[in-house]
Amino acid sequence: MNSKRTNYTCLVVEDEWLLRMELVDELQSAGWSTLEASTGEEALALLDEMPAVHFLITDIRLTGPVDGWGVADRFRALHPNGAVIYVSANPDLAARRLPGSVFLGKPVEMRSVLATCDALVLPPAD
Repeated sequence: MNSKRTNYTCLVVEDEWLLRMELVDELQSAGWSTLEASTGEEALALLDEMPAVHFLITDIRLTGPVDGWGVADRFRALHPNGAVIYVSANPDLAARRLPGSVFLGKPVEMRSVLATCDALVLPPAD
């Protein structure tokens, strides 16, 4: 486990509870601190309450009026250099990527998620 990971908090936004739990479990097992939300509205409330979110993993299509794009927009407004990992079963949605973001298709491979988090968030080794 990389001890540097404990210095960073990830917000996981996923309306499929089983996938959300798997993502959170894998991230925590690897040493990352996590918060989780099942809707875009819940995610926006967490972002307003918890300023120390360093990166975001969000499904693009969420139930409710706020989708993953809206969550990412708010996250980026609060953290302009924060990393965003978009997750979706629809690869056509990958076109709207922002700098510092990555698109991962579903089904999600956990090794890819962990490697992507390390690459986007952790500072380069000296």
